[in-house]
Amino acid sequence: MREWIFKMRGGLWTLLFLIILFTAKKTTLNQILTALIFIIAGQLWRCWAVGFIGLYRGENVKAQKLAVKGPYALMRNPLYFGNFLIGLGWAIIAGLHAVIIFCVSFYLLYNAAIIPHEENFLRSKFGIEYEGYCKRVKRFFPKEFNFQDLKGNFDKKILLKSEIHTIISTFIGTVIIISACTLS
Repeated sequence: MREWIFKMRGGLWTLLFLIILFTAKKTTLNQILTALIFIIAGQLWRCWAVGFIGLYRGENVKAQKLAVKGPYALMRNPLYFGNFLIGLGWAIIAGLHAVIIFCVSFYLLYNAAIIPHEENFLRSKFGIEYEGYCKRVKRFFPKEFNFQDLKGNFDKKILLKSEIHTIISTFIGTVIIISACTLS
């Protein structure tokens, strides 16, 4: 089941977006401005994370190396944290009910299925190295870190190859949510 959910994560993300969109209420300028902070922060966080892992898109879990530098020194799942910030921003625009629906859905999907599936793969591929990493770094919140670990081999060329789809989707999704909430 976790493998199927992992493969369908893009479609499930789209479904979460649609739920937010269809439950949206009229919004205020303050909600939009607050939401934009979350959305932009989430996308920037994702861009930072992508530069440390290389190509990652696909239906199957894959990893050439264990990413432990940059945002991966702070948390094991910075891409999903970025997703959370983006989705939370969309939900803030749509209203409190959308925030609750999004947060509960995100927690269930990611913590119960997607992340455990990835962790099983990484544990089997990297073994003791991954176990040590898990002891030092939590899923989403920093435990402890060395500022030197934030530096590393960031590859900005990978952004256009791997992240351009998400950047465009985030922009379009944001415009759609704002338009729907200001017209309702």
